[in-house]
Parts: sequence; structure tokens; C-alpha cells
Amino acid sequence: MSDSYSLRRLRRVDYEQALQSMDSYIDITVDDLMELTRRAAQITIRRATGSLTVTEVMNQPVRSVRRQTSLAEAAHLMVNERISGLPVVDDNGRLVGIITEADFLRALGMPTQQPHHSLWQTLESLFGHLAHHGNLEAPDDPVETQMAHNVVCVGPEDKLHAVLDQMKQHSVKRVVVCDSERRVLGIVTRSDLVRVFFDRYTSGKRRQR
Repeated sequence: MSDSYSLRRLRRVDYEQALQSMDSYIDITVDDLMELTRRAAQITIRRATGSLTVTEVMNQPVRSVRRQTSLAEAAHLMVNERISGLPVVDDNGRLVGIITEADFLRALGMPTQQPHHSLWQTLESLFGHLAHHGNLEAPDDPVETQMAHNVVCVGPEDKLHAVLDQMKQHSVKRVVVCDSERRVLGIVTRSDLVRVFFDRYTSGKRRQR
């Protein structure tokens, strides 16, 4: 069994037994040890991604829509491109909002995923809604009627740990990368961060062998 596998499966009882096995007295509690482990894990993540900037991992080019784009057109673009969020830009290409699949579902009057719901519960609610209301036509309202106006932006030279902090602070799944004039350069999603960390972690383990 590898050390990394053991660390991922540490439980409170493991800390308790470890403390009892030590010959000398240590003025530290199990909760202290668990908190130290949690903080050490956070530091490991920051070190693994600390040298990377947003430019190196962002998705580009970015598909975007205008304020006057219909929700139906935006939804069609999301499905065809397999994306869950579209930046909304003005006539000068500057970011003014973002429209997501959750915004589109709300526009249809459908239930969207709640924080305490699993994906399957959300899908069950969605199909139940369709069973009672029949087929729904895609709305022709413009995107600006449903888009979120307060978009979390980061700069292309920001570090990845700063992006993670922004996502946690604002509880969002994606951030838009903009230049100093709010022109859209790219997008970074939670999946991108997971992929980067996993790549760095696995490559680090290979070097240790």
C-alpha cells in the first residue's frame, strides 16, 4: 500500500492510536493533528500549482454571445459545443454578464439543481416537470433578461491558487479571464483546476519512484 493511499484514508481513530503509540507526552489534541493535516494538504495544492498562471490552463478561444442573443440560440450553442456557460459581451467585445445552463432552465420555469440535491435528483425533478407540463418551447427572450451581471473575472497572469480562492469565495464553477479593459480572453473551470492538480500530483509521484 502506498503512502499517498494511506494518507487519503486517514480517520480520527488513526490519529488517536498514533498519539497513544508515542512514548513521550505531546501537548496536542487529535483535532489539532487533523487541522494540521488539512492545512498541509492545502499547502501541497498551492505548491503543486504555484508556478502556473491562468494563461497556461485557460480554455480559449471562448464562445460568447451578445445581450440581444435569444435564449434559444444560446441554449443551442451550449448543447452543440458541450459547454455550460457563455460569457455575454457588448458590441465592443467587453464582458457584461454570463449565461449558464441553470439560467436557461430557470427561464423555462424548470427546477434547477439545489446545493443539497444530487445530479440525479435534479434530473428526476426536471423529467417530472416535463411529464406534467408537456413539451416546452425554447424562449425567444434575449440573453440579457436572464444573465448574471456580477461575473467573477481574473487576469491572465494571476496564479491558479488565486483562481481557486475566487471560486471558493464566490461559490462559482467558472471564472472568466479578461484583460484590463474586460475583453474576454478565456475561461477557467473547476474541472480545469482538478485536471491540473491531478497532472502535477501524478507526475510528482512518478519522479519519486
